Amino acid sequence: MIAFHNVTKKFGSHAVLDEANFEIFPNEMVVLNGASGAGKSTVVALLMGAEKPNAGTVEVDDMIVNDMDPNTLQLYRRKIGVVYQDYKLLPNKTVFENVAFAMEVCEEPLDLINKRVPEVLDKVGLLDKQDRFPNELSGGEKQRVAIARALVHDPRLLIADEPTGNLDEANVHGIVNLFKKLHAEGATILLTTHDPFVHGLLPGRTLNVEKGKIV
Repeated sequence: MIAFHNVTKKFGSHAVLDEANFEIFPNEMVVLNGASGAGKSTVVALLMGAEKPNAGTVEVDDMIVNDMDPNTLQLYRRKIGVVYQDYKLLPNKTVFENVAFAMEVCEEPLDLINKRVPEVLDKVGLLDKQDRFPNELSGGEKQRVAIARALVHDPRLLIADEPTGNLDEANVHGIVNLFKKLHAEGATILLTTHDPFVHGLLPGRTLNVEKGKIV
């Protein structure tokens, strides 16, 4: 379970989050909705331990993220899959190699990599594109590679920060349907968006970010 307890995060004198409180339960799909700059990406950064709150606690499965030492934080991050708007693919690696790289940096054995990568590529519908490079893919296909990379460690939580921001309407539908499928298979998903169209397509509970508050 995820819980923000009275979390305040300031940048300078500006409070991006002001005593924010919310909970996300296992196997929920939750949409974090708000205008650009409202604080959605700050929530993601706090969950990943990339930022620390000025006050309050960020708790995931009874662990306080903002109290973790670097080694514990590294292990914790391996259990979370994160997808970003700009894909963050390595241009000189193939689709297979981009997904495999997430396992290689964790020093996973080669036989496990060769077994797991095709499994997740098949799940996102890209097994037939495993030898392509990112510049040979559409925007929707690039995002599917990013999702496959996020899934490769079989994470307990999948975070998607504006995952449809660079996609056209047809690809938005494809990515949203993929997240619905993953949720139906038992994934806990937190997805951020500022787009009313995307918000309207997504099931689950909505948290709105308004003036630093989560409502």
